[in-house]
Amino acid sequence: MTPDPGTLLDLAVDVAHEAGRLVRDRRDAVDRITVSATKSTPTDVVTESDTAAEALIRRRLLSARPGDGLLGEEGATVTGGSGVAWVVDPIDGTVNYLYDIPQYAVSIAAQVDGRTVAGVVHNPASGQTWAATRGGGARLDGRPVRESGCDRLDRALVATGFGYDSARRAAQADVLRAVLPRVRDVRRLGAASLDLCGVATGWFDAYYERGLAPWDLAAGALVAEEAGVLVEGLGGAAPGPEIVIAAGPALFPALHDLLASLGADRDG
Repeated sequence: MTPDPGTLLDLAVDVAHEAGRLVRDRRDAVDRITVSATKSTPTDVVTESDTAAEALIRRRLLSARPGDGLLGEEGATVTGGSGVAWVVDPIDGTVNYLYDIPQYAVSIAAQVDGRTVAGVVHNPASGQTWAATRGGGARLDGRPVRESGCDRLDRALVATGFGYDSARRAAQADVLRAVLPRVRDVRRLGAASLDLCGVATGWFDAYYERGLAPWDLAAGALVAEEAGVLVEGLGGAAPGPEIVIAAGPALFPALHDLLASLGADRDG
């Protein structure tokens, strides 16, 4: 039987809140979080809270649903036979977490046969929780949310982010230099899942970024889509590591065409 997305979401929300309490309590208990490892570059950090939260999430999800698969940012990979797989970012925005900037999130998505059907993004610092099911709409703390409806690029508040590799950052800076005069303004908060949820809530009119991994994207993209946002790559491609563009239908074409003209899906 196909799992009920609402049931999967309820489990994801409970686990995200539990993991959120863990990372928030660890953050509140010390003046400075310790970096335990790095990944792609020395600035791409992992803390003990990341690995502890991912272990908790894996344990709770697979205890409740032992046949499921799981893909986690910090290396938790489980191949399951149920057709359900969980895509997990225990702390999206780890550098913010490291510096005690209250913009980080626990992100959990449930996929059935490769398609995201339920997702939750929970900010432990603010207590805010975005949740969505495929076809069921998106909510922030239980209230329905909707994209802003902005239809002019020069009136759009656009969120973006940058990679850790210095060459990619340089290319992204070149793109941003061309985007900035064409829009109302730009914001960079440092957590892709929260950026996508910000577009879903109308806090931003659009978002774009190159270099996102599946765990950065899965839950936040569903929240955005269920709030009326188009989340795509260039030329109708699926959103992915090359580029993610998120905007309402009235704004998307103009932002898409600008980013395409700038080669925003390439590192220079």
